Amino acid sequence: MLKVTALATLVAGTLDILFAVILTLLHGREPADMLRSVASGPFPAATGMAASGAVLGLVVHFALMAAMAAIFVAIARLRPAILRTPYLAALAYGLVTYFAMNWLVVPLRFGTPLPPRTLSIATQLFAHIVLVGLPLALIARYYLLPRARRI
Repeated sequence: MLKVTALATLVAGTLDILFAVILTLLHGREPADMLRSVASGPFPAATGMAASGAVLGLVVHFALMAAMAAIFVAIARLRPAILRTPYLAALAYGLVTYFAMNWLVVPLRFGTPLPPRTLSIATQLFAHIVLVGLPLALIARYYLLPRARRI
């Protein structure tokens, strides 16, 4: 289970943070500032840190992704039938993580207004479903579901 969770964390975490960096650059902001903002969730002083704050943001990002991956893998081990339809599992888990992060965690921590802007909803749904949910589901399926039962 640890191998599956670690690989899923690495793949989904990398895809998600690369997407966040691209969006940050498209908005004319610095990726290091975005990473410090991520770190400021659990460590409010991180926004005033230099490079160490950005590195801390990367650590926080991957720690959150590891939790998301571990939860998905645990669910998949308990209910392996969800892995027979990985795209549906990715959609469901992506929606759950989207709502948990963007309608609960972020607003409670940062006081962001609800509902989010339409563009934010679209980009975050894409990230949570395609860049997080899909890799988690496909990696879990590959490692946890015997080949004969994948069909």
